[in-house]
Amino acid sequence: PDDVDGMFAAEGILTARGGMTSHAAVVARGWGKPCVCGCTTLSVNEAKGEIVVTMDDGTQKSFKEGDFISLNGQTGEVLEGKQSVAPPAITGNLKKFMDWVDEIRDIDVLTNADTPADATEARKNGANGIGLCRSEHMFFKPERISKVRQLILGNEEQAEEALKDLLKFQREDYEGIFTAMDGLPVTVRLLDPPLHEFLPSLKEENVLVELAKQLGSTVDELKEKVEAMEEVNPMLGLRGCRLGITRPAIIEMQTRAILEAALNAIDAGVDAKPDIMVPLVGKVEEFRNQKALIQSVAERVFKERGRSCEYKIGTMIEI
Repeated sequence: PDDVDGMFAAEGILTARGGMTSHAAVVARGWGKPCVCGCTTLSVNEAKGEIVVTMDDGTQKSFKEGDFISLNGQTGEVLEGKQSVAPPAITGNLKKFMDWVDEIRDIDVLTNADTPADATEARKNGANGIGLCRSEHMFFKPERISKVRQLILGNEEQAEEALKDLLKFQREDYEGIFTAMDGLPVTVRLLDPPLHEFLPSLKEENVLVELAKQLGSTVDELKEKVEAMEEVNPMLGLRGCRLGITRPAIIEMQTRAILEAALNAIDAGVDAKPDIMVPLVGKVEEFRNQKALIQSVAERVFKERGRSCEYKIGTMIEI
């Protein structure tokens, strides 16, 4: 999460560590950004604002902030200077092969997409719906991450205000996604990561100062709260459905956003097909709890709107 803002702003992503299946590479592909992960001949000097590349003959070449390099995310090539580029597209032999596949296949291929732009691009490339819309990825834009942090660290009144703002953001995003996927299924995964992943690092003094002002707190008080939320093993900690059970207001907000967006899209003539995924389920009792919560919110939304829509509730089982 610390890198998301930079990745979102970047035209391309080059890292010294990692590989093709690193999270940075997966996220970059989802955003349509060229990415080369694990360039082991690369040395990054943040203090100087430069990178040094060791060439095959042992010589070194440095690039400073403002210098141009070009990335080929398909081949892993890193090229010096500006190169002629074109938007990614399925062409040539791959296009011909995929056309043959479309003629004989009996399964659908669904995409990972987290924004209306992602959904539009995926549909253009032949996706038959969205198999995973990661709702947490919508929270990392600067104006949204501050509201998420207010939700986590603020008092009851501040948390309620943050939920109202996040509801607007999520509803708008889902409406755009349903519109892009008109007639195709969209599976939205409810909040999956632990809350501390959204919190600033204790080293980000400027961010902590701004957040303290926003919450009417002191930086020291904020640091204590952030430290208290750190987990030894966040992959198995308070996240996924366990977060939904302990903080049901978050799930209520997300469910309302999804279903209100679907109804808005239907009113505009879109065939919205929302599916809601409960993440990280290890016991059936966890799923039953979250299913009941989702259904209760759906009943309220449908009663308020005077109409309903079809939706499914499913799960991602992880032990």
